[in-house]
Amino acid sequence: MSNLTFKYLDKALSQVRELGLMPEKVDEAPVVALIERLSDIDETKTLAIARTLTQASVFNEIVREQVSQMKIGQRYAEITESFNSIRDDAKKMVEQVEDGKVDTFERASNVWMKVTRGDIASRFDKIKDTYLEVARDSKDQIEREHVILNAYQDFRGAIKESEIYALDLLKQTEALWNTQKDALKQAGDKVQQFVGDDLAERAKLELARDESMRSLQFAEDRYQVAKDLSDNLTVSYNTSEVIMMRLMQTNSAKDRVYKQSITFFGTNESVFTALTASYTGMFGLHESTETLNAMKDGVSKSLEDLASIGGKVQEAAIKAGYGPTIRAESVKKLVESVVNFQERSQEIIEEMRVLSTKNAEEIRESVEDGKQRLARVIQRGGSLPLPDFSQAK
Repeated sequence: MSNLTFKYLDKALSQVRELGLMPEKVDEAPVVALIERLSDIDETKTLAIARTLTQASVFNEIVREQVSQMKIGQRYAEITESFNSIRDDAKKMVEQVEDGKVDTFERASNVWMKVTRGDIASRFDKIKDTYLEVARDSKDQIEREHVILNAYQDFRGAIKESEIYALDLLKQTEALWNTQKDALKQAGDKVQQFVGDDLAERAKLELARDESMRSLQFAEDRYQVAKDLSDNLTVSYNTSEVIMMRLMQTNSAKDRVYKQSITFFGTNESVFTALTASYTGMFGLHESTETLNAMKDGVSKSLEDLASIGGKVQEAAIKAGYGPTIRAESVKKLVESVVNFQERSQEIIEEMRVLSTKNAEEIRESVEDGKQRLARVIQRGGSLPLPDFSQAK
């Protein structure tokens, strides 16, 4: 058995074990059953091919596992969106400055901006965090791709050796197939050339021909198995080689981008920090400017109001301080009222005196009438005695 085949295969498996990626059990590949049909031709080569193809599932599993753990997204869109939001808010700030006033809608927009998008510093921090997260994941991808490529670099040697062995087996199976073709031709010729009446002898020749035909079919089948193996190993090796070459190119480019990325951030973090400070400072300057403008406007309008309202107040004060106290028409009205009352009271008194006299006369007449009626009743007798209030003590 060639040591070269197992040198490549063992080296590849050794790396897999060192990485802790070697499974405890490796299931036999279905193709091994086909390969075993060629074992009697060259047991060493068929064993080498079978072992290599069985371990191929291990490397495929490594690739699938490493690829599935790669974090890939569109986080660059988050960075773009964050930068756009900062620039858009800065433009809105300029528009607010240009019209010279901040209306209610703009105030609400400013509050909503801080609530939903955060302040400028926090958005720059978010950009930085996203950038570092992508850089960290890129490094992880590069390392995982290195694992794939390193494992493949050694394993592809074993695949190439298996291809060589498969081609050797193809030659041997083709030779056996050709041998069986000649044997079948000879057996067929013997049947055709037979003459005589010995049917048993003729039947033996026909049996030999049929056995030869069966052997030929078996040889052809094994030839096809060897051909399938050699063809597919050739396709697999060369196709995988091209794909892995592209992966190597991608990995190299990604490694270059990663190095440039961390170098860019490492050397330009001060620029990023300055951007954060500048934008934050600019928004702070905007607030200070608007605050100062608000103070100026408020003081100016207060002075104008003081000028207009204060003059009226002071004018009223002067009028009150130096003007008449009790208005003459008021006193006149009071005098008129007093005199009118006095005149009216005289009339009322005279009127009331007449009414009083009349009322007294009516009472006297009513009482006198009552007494006369009572005296006549007593004179007729049979009436109840009247109480004597003069003796009651």
